[in-house]
Amino acid sequence: MAVIGTDIEQAATLLRTGKLVAIPTETVYGLAASAFQEPAVISIFEAKQRPAFDPLIVHTHSINQFEQIAVHIPDLAYKLAEAFMPGPVTLILPRNPQIPLLVTSGNESVGVRIPDHPLTLSLLQQLDFPVAAPSANPFGYVSPTTAQHVAQQLGDRIPYILDGGPCQVGIESTIIQVINDQLEILRLGGLALDQIEAVINKPITYVRTSSSNPKAPGMLSSHYAPRKKVILGNIPENLKKYEPQSLGILSFRNLYEPVPTAQQFVLSPSGDTSEAARNLFLALRYLDALPIAVILAELVPETGLGKAINDRLTRASF
Repeated sequence: MAVIGTDIEQAATLLRTGKLVAIPTETVYGLAASAFQEPAVISIFEAKQRPAFDPLIVHTHSINQFEQIAVHIPDLAYKLAEAFMPGPVTLILPRNPQIPLLVTSGNESVGVRIPDHPLTLSLLQQLDFPVAAPSANPFGYVSPTTAQHVAQQLGDRIPYILDGGPCQVGIESTIIQVINDQLEILRLGGLALDQIEAVINKPITYVRTSSSNPKAPGMLSSHYAPRKKVILGNIPENLKKYEPQSLGILSFRNLYEPVPTAQQFVLSPSGDTSEAARNLFLALRYLDALPIAVILAELVPETGLGKAINDRLTRASF
């Protein structure tokens, strides 16, 4: 069973020897291995039961390390990195050949990110290689936002979980593909689009897409899903179709009668989408563990991180 602790030296030693370590970030917990060691990368896919067609994100501690990971890096990518990293953003860039194609699922592009968490930044600074790290959960399930979430589902498959407390953002990074002076949002996440627009000085159009051959994580139709069926829509209308005792409710601000309060999770009573994002995966896990048949959920306002929350809810209900 995995040890949960805060020993950076132990985590570094395990990673150097090709082992897996769960790491905290500001978004969700990641399952890390050396990005340069193919056997270690294979063990990520095996532990998560993740299909090889779904690429991984490579994590490092400094913009100065990007050339270990990517080549022909556009000026716009550096501008975005300087504005938002460390932070909840991943840039898709041309792959450095020393990054195995296994990491990128055969794509000639690679996702690069600097996580904003002091423990993980300290860990990465001790390594002479970047780490590949998808979310530390079984493939397709709700992402983990505490060390305990990781232990519950992967604790028998990995040796160590670096415990950095609850994740402060709570949903995965925003993924941006950068080609020359153009960008495309591949996944909505913890960095809001209006923040990006303020840096590039032009509006961004995001079109939600799904792919069976994704260029980046989080682009599959069904993802981030609990085992219970999620029905997304108008909660009062959907309530009429089920017995209250069989339901869980995932709402933005309100409780709904006659469903028992213990079977409901309000993401943000104050209506704050950042708080809602921080609570989203915690809420899905809580409701999934209850003896209920169905989770009724509703979309949140598309301000701040609202679009990213709605993306996760839509994929969870697919």
